[in-house]
Amino acid sequence: MQDALHPEYNEVTIELADGTEMTTRSTMETDTYETEIDSTNHPFYTGRRQFVDTAGRVEKFNRRYGLTDDDEESEETEEDTDE
Repeated sequence: MQDALHPEYNEVTIELADGTEMTTRSTMETDTYETEIDSTNHPFYTGRRQFVDTAGRVEKFNRRYGLTDDDEESEETEEDTDE
């Protein structure tokens, strides 16, 4: 077998957003790891869901690329005249 094939497996202290700490083992090179997620704020545990506004995404796309409703209508009429 090869030497030094596997990474180091050290103890790491995990600090959650609500202030609780737990100790586990990991291949991370730090002694502590701070996370912004815990059972008090993650949607899986709280049951709160975020709904995506698809109309808002379309408007954002149009603003980003400088498209307006007039541009889309003119493209459609140009296609109709080509036939």
